[in-house]
Amino acid sequence: MTKEFWVFGYGSLMWNPGFVYAERVNAELDGYQRSFCLASVRYRGTKDFPGLVLALEPIKGACCRGVAFRVPSEHAIEALDYLRERELVTEAYLEKRLPLKLLGNGETIQAICYVMDVAHEQYRGHLDMEERATIIANAIGPAGTNREYLSKTVENLKDLNVDEPAIRKLANLVAGMNQA
Repeated sequence: MTKEFWVFGYGSLMWNPGFVYAERVNAELDGYQRSFCLASVRYRGTKDFPGLVLALEPIKGACCRGVAFRVPSEHAIEALDYLRERELVTEAYLEKRLPLKLLGNGETIQAICYVMDVAHEQYRGHLDMEERATIIANAIGPAGTNREYLSKTVENLKDLNVDEPAIRKLANLVAGMNQA
């Protein structure tokens, strides 16, 4: 039996974890920012027309607020297998164990975090806001539209009382665009 573990959700894991968890706590990860910088070829786009989804970019001085999920030992193997199938499918993310601050009690724990491999071919950190908005406004994949992904992200950040001006600006740009 594998020991229990924590995993950090900062994008779709916040609203669709897909695994059994025993506890859900608001949390912060220092040294990373949430960014629409990963070309999605499986979920919110296709190989022919990639979407754009969130990843954690390493940025000195940054802090990302999201959700920590505690996975109990009796579900640990199943949850870890699921997470790896979901998050590591194209190897654009690196699976790291990083210190995460739980906002409920201030405790620092080690959590599995899926971090952008900035050397990976799917990294799109160089795109400007307009380019990102155009992709998100038009991309569709097996998991749905990229617009829906952005909308659910904004909704969940609002529920966490997190205001990220860049994501708010992106959402406003996308809202003003017609789908091609």
